[in-house]
Amino acid sequence: MLIDMNAGIVILILKIAVVAVTVLWLGSLITLALGQTKLHGRINIVFFVLTLIALFGLEVIARVIGPPGMFDDYLELKDARLAMRIHLAFSVPSALLLFVMLFTGLKHKRKVHIAMGVVFSVLWIGTFITGVFFLPHE
Repeated sequence: MLIDMNAGIVILILKIAVVAVTVLWLGSLITLALGQTKLHGRINIVFFVLTLIALFGLEVIARVIGPPGMFDDYLELKDARLAMRIHLAFSVPSALLLFVMLFTGLKHKRKVHIAMGVVFSVLWIGTFITGVFFLPHE
């Protein structure tokens, strides 16, 4: 039996994905602190791929599979439009910064990578908090 894909369930699945990739991200920071830069890079590649899969999956569900306005109607019903706007203010820039982080890391552009890493960390913490704790799910 297939799960009825409504906005609340999609948000719950995305929350689980955000928690999972956050564990990976924290693991990559721990490996970095331990001086294991190669493992740090490999974990970050997995983080990048899984995050893009989640984003792509969300877009497919929201724009192709789900009914039109699925998220708009749900957020209106749950009075969560502002929470979603705040979440997007963190998550969209952090998703765009993922590409910069991947490029600078792979090209060993250390100074830029570290600077962008600090910005990404702030954005990702905001993404995590607003996504996991502010958005309603079922």
